[in-house]
Amino acid sequence: MILARQCLFAVLLGAALTACAQSRSPQAPTQNGATATAGDPQPRFIGVIGTRERHSPPFLGVPETNFYVLRSFLDSQTGETLHQLYVSDSYSGTERHWNGARDGAGHPLRFLEISQHEIGCQGGCAYAEEFAADIPEGELRANPEGLRVTFTAHSGDEKTVVVSGSQITAQLAAIDAKRNPTQPAAAQAPPPAHQ
Repeated sequence: MILARQCLFAVLLGAALTACAQSRSPQAPTQNGATATAGDPQPRFIGVIGTRERHSPPFLGVPETNFYVLRSFLDSQTGETLHQLYVSDSYSGTERHWNGARDGAGHPLRFLEISQHEIGCQGGCAYAEEFAADIPEGELRANPEGLRVTFTAHSGDEKTVVVSGSQITAQLAAIDAKRNPTQPAAAQAPPPAHQ
């Protein structure tokens, strides 16, 4: 029963994360550079998207390419949270077909293939792939100085993404704030004493 619930949570979260990756939704700033998607004041799943960093130069000078970001989704009803390292990779040459991930110690991480597109094949082929690796929260909390995730491809290529300590700290602070929302300042102040 617990495994089925975790699988359903992962499937629903994967669908929500894919929708976030493919569409631009309004974002409201939260703590330390991470952002939370704006919308329904009390949604079931709360998304927190960290700051974008580059893993490679922009492809053909297009700024919205070749980046990675930490993203987390919190189930506000159960408190369960899924953290992912999301990667957008555009390149030319042989199709890579990214299909695996491991942490810095070599332990496999759950890999999520999000999309693969052929951009074009005039004078050589170019591709765009989106993929992610689930990062256990314990691993994020155990590595406040940063961590490495190595992605592997069917083509034999490997790509190591280094997530900085500041990215991890900001992501965890934003998630902790969503888990334990504080009351507005006016509600926290004691009532004035009557004389």
